[in-house]
Parts: sequence; C-alpha cells; structure tokens
Amino acid sequence: MPPTEEIVCTDDDCFLDLFENHYTYDVPDDFDVTGLSCPVCGGTDCLEPVDLE
Repeated sequence: MPPTEEIVCTDDDCFLDLFENHYTYDVPDDFDVTGLSCPVCGGTDCLEPVDLE
C-alpha cells in the first residue's frame, strides 16, 4: 500500500488545520514535507508531519 501522511499547517493566518497526503508507490525514500506547500495558504515552511506512533 502506498504511504499516507497527515500534515498540519502551523501558519496562524491559515484556516487549514490538517490534511492527508496520499503518495504513489514510486515516491523517493528521502521525500518529506519540505517538498510540499499548503493547499490553502501556499506556505512551505509552515507544514509539519503528524507523528502517529
């Protein structure tokens, strides 16, 4: 099953609190949230993965 990751936006001006990102089977092992942007505010340095462990 391809990986799924919950990500939060920490920007105080953004109303998005959490989104789920579904990856494909060929996502590189070294890929992380620094390669993403918030789908609402467009910020890139305000995203943090949720650790479910």
